[in-house]
Amino acid sequence: MKIATYNVNGVNGRLPVLLRWLHETQPDVVCLQELKAPQEKFPLQAINDAGYNAIWHGQKSWNGVAILARGLEIKELRQGLPGDPDDIQSRYIEAVINDVVIGCLYLPNGNPAPGPKFDYKLDWFNRLASHATGLIASGLPVVLTGDYNVMPTELDVYKPERWLDDALFRPETRLAFKNLVDQGWTDALRKLYPNEVIYTFFDYFRNAYGRNAGLRIDHFLLSPSLEGRLLAAGVDRHVRGWEKTSDHCPVWIDLKAE
Repeated sequence: MKIATYNVNGVNGRLPVLLRWLHETQPDVVCLQELKAPQEKFPLQAINDAGYNAIWHGQKSWNGVAILARGLEIKELRQGLPGDPDDIQSRYIEAVINDVVIGCLYLPNGNPAPGPKFDYKLDWFNRLASHATGLIASGLPVVLTGDYNVMPTELDVYKPERWLDDALFRPETRLAFKNLVDQGWTDALRKLYPNEVIYTFFDYFRNAYGRNAGLRIDHFLLSPSLEGRLLAAGVDRHVRGWEKTSDHCPVWIDLKAE
């Protein structure tokens, strides 16, 4: 089963890019972030025409997450993380597909840091970790994937010395990610490529894509029962070079059948 994650940076504005990529790669499951569309504006017909079922949690202008599945049933489990009933930001959706629990997430950016946005980021991270503890304890095969807005190590960021005060690279953020992984999760790309420079995001400015000046902020975390089923993982880097594309690249893993 091929599972992909893609921060589309506007699902309607980038729809031609998304459909082209879906046609080209045909992943079985796709987790999307930054829909930037209210619930009623999700392009369901176009997604269906491409061969995918979908569930989504939209929000006007900002955020928004979705899970697509090609010819597979999607059993939605939840929208939003537990722990804060007042949090109205659309950043998490979870479903069962082909007996695998898939959590699609868009973790807050958190800049400027320090400040209220950074506090929200860390609080959201804590809520994610709390929910993830229960997922690990369930013993089920679980994938937690999406835009985590964190570079875990210096290997994951071009010129790390320039990012020391950024919310995506501050020690508190990196520690939160480490604590999450230490619950027993496997960072899929680092499992297969422990020492390679891999980026999933390239800014629109200063020819970042052309210079390979990127960040690895889109991650796949696998529960213990899935670690042994990991066959392959990669980044569709070339998609970042397409016209009117997102500043993120699609990232994917391939899991062998049980």
